[in-house]
Amino acid sequence: MVTRRSALESLATGAMGAALPAVPALAAPSMTKPRPANIATGHATGPEGERRADLGNGWYRNPIMPGDYPDPSILKDGDDYYMTHSSFEAAPGLIIWHSRDLVNWRPMGPALEKPLGTVFAVDIAMHNGRYYIYIPFMHAPWAKDLHSFANIYVIHADSMAGPWSDPVDLKIYGLIDPGHVVGEDGKRYLYLSGVNRVALADDGLSTIGPVEPAYDGWHYPEEWITEGYSLEGPKLFRRGEWFYLVSAVGGTSGPATSHMVIIARSKSAKGPWVNCPHNPIVRTHSDKEAWWSRGHATMVEGPGVEGPKGAWYMVYHGYEKDYRSLGRQTLLEPMTWDADGWPRALGGDLSLAMPMPTGRTGTHGGFTRSDDFTRPAFGTRWSFYGAAPGEQRRAKVGGGVLELEAKGTSPADCSPLTQTVGDHAYEISVSVDVEAGAQGGLLLFYDDRLFLGMGIDGQKMVTWRGGHASFWQEPAPKVGKLHLKIVNDRQIVTFYYSLDGKTWTRHGIRSEVSGYQANTVDDLSSLRPALYASGKGTVRFMDYRFRALP
Repeated sequence: MVTRRSALESLATGAMGAALPAVPALAAPSMTKPRPANIATGHATGPEGERRADLGNGWYRNPIMPGDYPDPSILKDGDDYYMTHSSFEAAPGLIIWHSRDLVNWRPMGPALEKPLGTVFAVDIAMHNGRYYIYIPFMHAPWAKDLHSFANIYVIHADSMAGPWSDPVDLKIYGLIDPGHVVGEDGKRYLYLSGVNRVALADDGLSTIGPVEPAYDGWHYPEEWITEGYSLEGPKLFRRGEWFYLVSAVGGTSGPATSHMVIIARSKSAKGPWVNCPHNPIVRTHSDKEAWWSRGHATMVEGPGVEGPKGAWYMVYHGYEKDYRSLGRQTLLEPMTWDADGWPRALGGDLSLAMPMPTGRTGTHGGFTRSDDFTRPAFGTRWSFYGAAPGEQRRAKVGGGVLELEAKGTSPADCSPLTQTVGDHAYEISVSVDVEAGAQGGLLLFYDDRLFLGMGIDGQKMVTWRGGHASFWQEPAPKVGKLHLKIVNDRQIVTFYYSLDGKTWTRHGIRSEVSGYQANTVDDLSSLRPALYASGKGTVRFMDYRFRALP
């Protein structure tokens, strides 16, 4: 099976050549506003106890989006910011988020109802009043009619709220990570992994001419410990007379010191590109730091008159120390520009609080994860994993019930419903009612090869661990309806079940799940709650509850 990690390895071009001489480390300038000692650490919490970045007193603490929200692409449009992330196997995909302060984000809904394949890192662009999302679709077992292993498409809309067009094939194959820019000549270009470049037609919906090499990266010293060179994630913007090309090297996972942010500039969108003398702009130097493998950055101006004039920020992803199972989380770091026009990171220790970009608290617009199943929430609260177009027809929601048509033989091949979480400790519970011939239950799901949880089929309970049925099968009651609960307390997972939802029996086995992460299974994902229905018939789910634990 081809994984996202192996795809990145096969697509990353520009193998590392001779290393340049090491550049002495440069200390990042300190922020002028001192951090009050009482808010240096700790998070604010939401209505379900979940972590929130805005501390409510003019300060924030990373991550701005807890949980697996990797490869952030962000667009500033006047006072509004829009962001989306790699949605990989999720269907619907590409949640569009909106913010006015870069810290508090509200989901607007999915831009991609029917993914054509696995969705890698995208780029959002606005040109002449129209919005575009450039998307790499990767071949998947359920994908139809994709020309190549990697395929660049585009969708477009008059508003970020949609409706979005069907995907348009740009006929760019074998490359990923598109990055859009408008040149000094007014022409549009798309940069790609490698780094390569291709000219776009004025409407942005087709290419002009061939894909050509454009930039071979900045090469770090050979002795640095990384996953692999992997020049990827080009993001471009113009500031003054310069065009800036931000990219990532070092590999997106692997050792803690892998992923990093580099930058180059040119007076033309077509290059030639000159590397920053103090690359990398961002890098994790030690596994003692709070955030690992930081990279895939977009640089963006801060909020207007409410924030410091001329303030800029970097939005990128990183793994949280000791919690790689949560995936790559979205981080926000302030930056500045030196006298020579090069960027400098200002965040320092990202485990500490930093001033809000607006200088004041905002209004959080996230969503709760509990679901009473009175109305559908696909593409925000829930998404199908590895689902072909039309998968949503399996689900009916209303009257307090989710009816899910069974499919496949196990959690591995039934396209379970999953949701992203970002807390160190939480509990989830749901009531499950199965028809004869069906099996349904509650999981913590990483991917189709790695998951754990419980299911019932009316005759027995099936316990899943390590991606397969466990040798230990719990002697639970032989019933067709049961309440199930999973507690994940800082990587220690305990199962419970109940006949009435009040008196709970603890499952005989506990699991330690810190190894449910990218470096174990060679796939970029996260361990997240899921509901599954396999076999034949229908599984009914009621009263799903999520609660973060202190």
